Amino acid sequence: MVTEQIAARGLRTPRLLAVMEKVPRHLFVPAEELPWAYADGPLPIGEGQTISQPYIVALMTDLLDLKPAARLLEVGAGSGYQAAVLAELAAEVHTVEIIPSLARGAQEILQRLGYTQVHVHLADGSLGWKEAAPYDGIIVTAASPKVPPPLLEQLAEGGRLVAPVGTRGSQVLEIVRREGTRFVRDVHIPVAFVPLRGQYGWK
Repeated sequence: MVTEQIAARGLRTPRLLAVMEKVPRHLFVPAEELPWAYADGPLPIGEGQTISQPYIVALMTDLLDLKPAARLLEVGAGSGYQAAVLAELAAEVHTVEIIPSLARGAQEILQRLGYTQVHVHLADGSLGWKEAAPYDGIIVTAASPKVPPPLLEQLAEGGRLVAPVGTRGSQVLEIVRREGTRFVRDVHIPVAFVPLRGQYGWK
């Protein structure tokens, strides 16, 4: 997976590749999807949600440009896989999930694997998690028409946000960097994510 799907596409930061090799992706997918746990694509995890393609997980993580002391927010815990990857690279991760069964499952597997620095919250992720803000990095793992304003408010000075933005069927990865009261935006590759649920997601 790491050699053929991630490094071969140009992501070669040693620290990132080591983490993608370490985190056991097969533990974050349903039993019926185990044969494809390391395949080059997203997989269903129930409730109409998916675990992202390994390359996309690695790419979005890389775009955050993380430092070891970083405090992060993830919107859309899903199965917990992205949070585990982030936890290997940062000091603290808050991940918010709106679907109760997924939040419970993510919390169980993350605790079982010893990721004590990951905090799973059952809430509307489009509102962020104000209690622990500001964050050095914010990653959104579901698509919305635009970046939810509360997430921009919770981004620390110099912090980065990575989110899929666009229509229901087609988005681009948007990278936002905070510079004081300014938000500098850039766009990356086209992507296709499940819709973000919540106040600032799709109705």
